[in-house]
Amino acid sequence: MRVWIFFLFCLAGKTLAAPELEVGINPVQVETGEFDEAIEVVEDVIAENPCLNHHCKKGKVCEVDDSNQPMCVCQDPLTCPAPIGDFEHVCGTNNKTYESSCHFFATKCSLEGTKKGHKLHMDYIGPCKYIAPCLENELNEFPLRMRDWLKNVLVTLYERDEDNNLLTEKQKLRVKKIYENEKRLQAGDHSLDLLALDFEKNYNMYIFPVHWQFGQLDQHPIDGFLSHTELAPLRAPLIPMEHCTTSFFEQCDADQDKYIALEEWANCFGIKEQDVDKDLVI
Repeated sequence: MRVWIFFLFCLAGKTLAAPELEVGINPVQVETGEFDEAIEVVEDVIAENPCLNHHCKKGKVCEVDDSNQPMCVCQDPLTCPAPIGDFEHVCGTNNKTYESSCHFFATKCSLEGTKKGHKLHMDYIGPCKYIAPCLENELNEFPLRMRDWLKNVLVTLYERDEDNNLLTEKQKLRVKKIYENEKRLQAGDHSLDLLALDFEKNYNMYIFPVHWQFGQLDQHPIDGFLSHTELAPLRAPLIPMEHCTTSFFEQCDADQDKYIALEEWANCFGIKEQDVDKDLVI
């Protein structure tokens, strides 16, 4: 799982900060008799159940057809686990609250091939609520906070990355230069004027974080463009706390082709055209 997904935006006086890393695992134990007999049982299960190694996208589950071949079919929302609390609820672009992401994707799958299903996306995490309109001055402030947050996320990852492989070796080398720079603005509740001044004076510190975030999002597929689906992991947790998120990403798509290219992304964050470098998306 990509490292940045462990972080959610926390706003304190319009300042973005990197929340605590949260890691979870789901161990499965299997009791067996003698060792040799256990091996035979496992082999039989794998041979008889082709779904064990067959992956289905969200909203679908694997079933076998009459020829014992695996196929993906839409999941029944009723089979989704019951939500533990409101924090599992999600809001769709149809302004409808779903009990969980499982319920949402199962519903979206059932609408596959229809106009309604094509337009339905997960809007944000949490129950649907009123999102205030984004004013022009607020939209102009958004990249100031986001740039600073991206830089601080990378520094936090670097500080925690002893044996956790949160960053690649190439990424560590880039972030090390930022981390060791004495002019780096420390994380905190800074005024917009100070954030703007720091970007002007220490511009080079912000180039790599902007490229890094693009690379973290550009995964399905890796093609140099961000789709609505690829943006979702970043948008979904942010929208309830930052009402200009949607307007910002819409503005980034300068040619209105529904995809954000690296050049468009960099421009949104104030990175100069001559500093856009595909080799920095590492």
